[in-house]
Amino acid sequence: MVMEIVCPAGTPAALRAAVKAGAHTVYCGFNDETNARNFPGLNFDRAEMRTGVDFAHQHGAKVLVAINTFPRAGDEAIWHRAIHDAEACGADAVILADPGLLDHAARHHPGLRRHLSVQAAAANADVINFYAETFGVKRVVLPRVLSVPEIAAINAETEVETEVFVFGGLCVMAEGRCSLSSYATGLSPNMNGVCSPASHVDYSEHQGVLDARLGGYLIHRVDKDEPAPYPTLCKGCFSAGEKTGHLFEDPVSLNAERLIPQLQKSGVTALKIEGRQRSKSYVAQVVRNFRTAVDALDAGRPLPEGMLARLSEGQAMTTGAYKKTWR
Repeated sequence: MVMEIVCPAGTPAALRAAVKAGAHTVYCGFNDETNARNFPGLNFDRAEMRTGVDFAHQHGAKVLVAINTFPRAGDEAIWHRAIHDAEACGADAVILADPGLLDHAARHHPGLRRHLSVQAAAANADVINFYAETFGVKRVVLPRVLSVPEIAAINAETEVETEVFVFGGLCVMAEGRCSLSSYATGLSPNMNGVCSPASHVDYSEHQGVLDARLGGYLIHRVDKDEPAPYPTLCKGCFSAGEKTGHLFEDPVSLNAERLIPQLQKSGVTALKIEGRQRSKSYVAQVVRNFRTAVDALDAGRPLPEGMLARLSEGQAMTTGAYKKTWR
């Protein structure tokens, strides 16, 4: 069976581009704090979501709505309404992380398929089976801390579908639990939906040098003619002792294209691409290449190699935890 390609769509245009490029499934979110990519100019209002779902279905693709942040006490109605509206728009599933929301969806929207977000960080078969038995979860997005043998061991002990990230950004934190961003901005990525929010970003130039700050903290300093990266704390440049550089994480992208056959053998159902902040052109290129790869695998043909190198962050790539070379 062909592994499902699950593709990001931060805008209606990106959704159409992903579907036209061959996406089996697209994931997206409403333009509010209920999803973990709550950036200005991204995401869907209710009418756009309904239109996007209709377009996808007309072309044989599915749409998953990410409602994967954690509600604030007293404001649960915002998240409950998002679940209701996702079902009303015809979404094929919702992606949830909070146990309270999972319980609400199971009780009030039993016909709406439920996926467990990577934000839940479910990394073993026992907890995955708990979510399935308690809330009827049909698929889990595995956190990016597991090796291929570990994924295979999980799939041997659960009937829940597994979805894994194969391309895009990485995070040194446990799936969005970013204490660094919360400290610098006062906004939690898991509750407000924004890591390094644009409202707290500031650029200033002095004597030909450009400073990039987040929440008042200097994250990057570059010469005028050098590209100024977005000031994300985990990928910032810092000085510690005699060393200056990327102390937390280098600006690299996950690229597991060479591991697709191994992931298939391990029992993975779906391959997920990160990038709801990316352009429709980027989305289309990545989708097209991964669709070519899974179709080639299904047909018994060799996989094309090096197809995504030019799209990687910092022009550098890693297989992340899939190959734990430090062990």
